[in-house]
Amino acid sequence: MSFGDGGPSWGPGGGQTPDWAALADESAARNRRRKWLMIGGGVLATAAIGAIVATAVISTNKHNGDNAGKNASELPAPTDLPDETAEPEPSFSSVAPPPPPDPKDYVSDPKKDRAPITVDAFFPGKKLTMGDRVYIKGATHRTKNCAATTKGALGSILVNNGCDQVVRATYSKDGIAVTIGIAVFPTEARAKKAARQSSGSIATLSGAGVPAFCPPGSVCRRTSNSYGRYAYFAISGFTSGKSVTTADKNVYATGDDLTDFTFRQIRRRGELQASAAATAQPG
Repeated sequence: MSFGDGGPSWGPGGGQTPDWAALADESAARNRRRKWLMIGGGVLATAAIGAIVATAVISTNKHNGDNAGKNASELPAPTDLPDETAEPEPSFSSVAPPPPPDPKDYVSDPKKDRAPITVDAFFPGKKLTMGDRVYIKGATHRTKNCAATTKGALGSILVNNGCDQVVRATYSKDGIAVTIGIAVFPTEARAKKAARQSSGSIATLSGAGVPAFCPPGSVCRRTSNSYGRYAYFAISGFTSGKSVTTADKNVYATGDDLTDFTFRQIRRRGELQASAAATAQPG
């Protein structure tokens, strides 16, 4: 017995048992129809997307083809780019700045070396500190009688080279004393020559807490050097009057400290005058 399309089929004999084979065939047929419908829909969707892409490509190629052969000035200008602005470029002077003045020039030429020559200009304060060593300043002296500040042949050497004046100062520490004499000359060449010819010594300067040292007959350490138009001489010894030997390292160290300090003071004189001249130059 049959109920028509879509209804259940019953088996032979008119009983209530369904025809399972027929039902299975109908279910398989429905599944096949559904599958083909899905495949057909997918094919149509793919074809539609391909058509859209093809249209976009054709449109782009057409746009490029329209612009082919045109100059850059004929192409449409972009509307989303900012306008170009002129940025100021740095400018540099083609004139090189003058070199800084050489401090030595100012202590080599009396026309430039115009600072006052005084004891305090070279030996300021009441003591001198060099590292952990402190030296007490004793007597000082300044004179234009260059020969009077010397012993032996040094006086004539200073005079023959045109010595203008001598500034002296004595420093002491732990029974050792040093007298430094700075002789001023008209040129650097004269100062060098006086230092090179040095013989005899600068005279010791006692007083102001420093007893006489380096008496006649004793041996003391003597040095000479120059910088610019200044020659400087030192004599170092024991305040007890005993002679100095090469084993007396403290005497050598004290003398080296004082001559090094003197060199720095002369150079500083040049630096101060060179700096003042540079500041005064028009910018």
